Amino acid sequence: MAARKEEERPNMVETFKEFKDMKSIDRTTLVSVLEESFRNVIAKIYGSDENFDVIVNPDKGDFEIYRNRVVVADGEVQDENKEISLTDAQKIEPDYEVGEDVSEPVDFAKFGRRAILNLRQTLASKVLELEHDSLYNKYKDRVGQIISGEVYQVWKREVLLVDEDNNELILPKGEQIPRDQYRKGETVRAVILRVDNENNNPKIILSRTAPTFLERLLEAEVPEIEDGLISIKGIARMPGERAKIAVESYDDRIDCRCLCRCTR
Repeated sequence: MAARKEEERPNMVETFKEFKDMKSIDRTTLVSVLEESFRNVIAKIYGSDENFDVIVNPDKGDFEIYRNRVVVADGEVQDENKEISLTDAQKIEPDYEVGEDVSEPVDFAKFGRRAILNLRQTLASKVLELEHDSLYNKYKDRVGQIISGEVYQVWKREVLLVDEDNNELILPKGEQIPRDQYRKGETVRAVILRVDNENNNPKIILSRTAPTFLERLLEAEVPEIEDGLISIKGIARMPGERAKIAVESYDDRIDCRCLCRCTR
């Protein structure tokens, strides 16, 4: 039995090592998720978690659980989870009296391997859900913006890139310039074409062929556009071959034909 306790406890340590360093989730949210996960398991074991205090410290990777019960006279215990007999209470502290509150530390490892696995699964599920929410919220309002990503994997139908936070970005074959070749580790710029979020599983779809991509490049590289002296009215594009750009100048001194030199 002692050997099993020693085996169970490191599992809890490993659980915290996995979840306390989540960089994509703020500390307050992580503490809330950890506490909620503990409470879910406690409620399954005791029938209720209302009389439990759960204290989580993700910085140190530890936690404390306390069960609070009211002292009642011997033979009058109706709810063993929320009440404790006077005799049992006085085994903890001899001066306890009827009506007082007893707070006892709870060793989560004693709940057994199944409870620990249940906790880990609950945590993993909730953290994954939070990561998906974080990714979707990060990109949902950035459609049409240029982004740089590092090529992580090249497949026949798409290229997988990752951003600075190691989030996955997808560049489909149909959104690639035909003559472009991609090598793992290189940096690629593209426009965020759309953000899909089916079943809370966000996918960031990029494009290098959309007219918006060329428009954003011009806005970034032509000072007159950024300053509002020239506006882009329309773009017709054959990616990798040629492009036609309709522009309007608000300054007679600016020759708009200079924009057409290297667009494709």
